[in-house]
Amino acid sequence: MVAVTTAFNLSQPIAEMGVDLDQMAVERPRLLIVEDDLDTTYLLKHILKVGGYNVMSASSGKEALRKVVEDRPHLVLLDLMMPEMDGWETLQHLRTMTDVPVIIISALGSKEDVVKGLQEGVDDYITKPFYNSEVVARVKAVLRRAGSQSEVTRLVFPAVQLVIDMVNQEVKYRERFIDLTPKEFAVLATLAKAAPTVVSYQAIATQVWGIDSEETYRRIKYLIYLIRQKFADIYPDSDLLINVDRLGYKLRIE
Repeated sequence: MVAVTTAFNLSQPIAEMGVDLDQMAVERPRLLIVEDDLDTTYLLKHILKVGGYNVMSASSGKEALRKVVEDRPHLVLLDLMMPEMDGWETLQHLRTMTDVPVIIISALGSKEDVVKGLQEGVDDYITKPFYNSEVVARVKAVLRRAGSQSEVTRLVFPAVQLVIDMVNQEVKYRERFIDLTPKEFAVLATLAKAAPTVVSYQAIATQVWGIDSEETYRRIKYLIYLIRQKFADIYPDSDLLINVDRLGYKLRIE
């Protein structure tokens, strides 16, 4: 059970409080809570909103990786004991993607766990049960040390074993590198940034070529065909690039 040791000041003006980014967006530092326990998530959201931060949540490691790409949080609060992909594995993927600050919040509070967390590159470690004011103070301290927002340099999709390096323009699928042309990479990266949502033909054309025309639509279809062939060379049953009739394409990440 998480300790609640500080009474919430519910009379605090709304303008001074953060918001829940699962509901709305206001420009303040964005925090991502990665926690599979709904009660703990609710409590942390309330604490951090009262502390003046905007918050969002993910109930699994896979969802967290997607939200890091989509919403670019300024800091991640990460639980360790989660099913399917635990906090340690999630942390490893995060560190290949970005240097966004990470604070572990876990019931695992042994000296060995804390040391392991620091060795793995976390910025702070809070054990459960925690004090409300301690969470806010540690978040504030880590954000102050971190400075400007981190950029996502890799897109990682563990469920389909796909890694896209945005800086070096490298693609690794099932532990093997795929040689893509610059335009092929641009098309794939456009779908990956939006995954798993559909990207329209118009959006792909505009982002990759800067123009929207029938010719670019034909180019998109041809490049998708080539990319699919290269994925199939590694895994014949690959079906990562999905055509959505009359709408566009999406990247399958589950």
